[in-house]
Amino acid sequence: MTIVSPERRGNFLGVVDRSWRNSGYRMKSVNNDPDVPAMFAQTKDGFGVSLIVGGEGQVFFEVDTPCVEESEVAESTTRATAPTYDGQEYIPRPNIRSPFWSAGAP
Repeated sequence: MTIVSPERRGNFLGVVDRSWRNSGYRMKSVNNDPDVPAMFAQTKDGFGVSLIVGGEGQVFFEVDTPCVEESEVAESTTRATAPTYDGQEYIPRPNIRSPFWSAGAP
């Protein structure tokens, strides 16, 4: 997972904000907290999307579905290509440094 430095978090959220707005998402809330910035939006078809920058620059992206009827979902037929962290109590902290996103100055 890539580290997003405090100096680059505003840039990162700005890129995502523009993309979401260009896709027709309606912005519901923006948290400009310097330590834990976040954005919350809704798609045209009712999905809620959020992006939160947490500790050490770890980015969390979540999607909430609109009301749907519960249905069975088949198990995946392919093997995961990234760590799944099954059985771990905590997700590891970001550990990849990007020349741009992890840089100390904008």
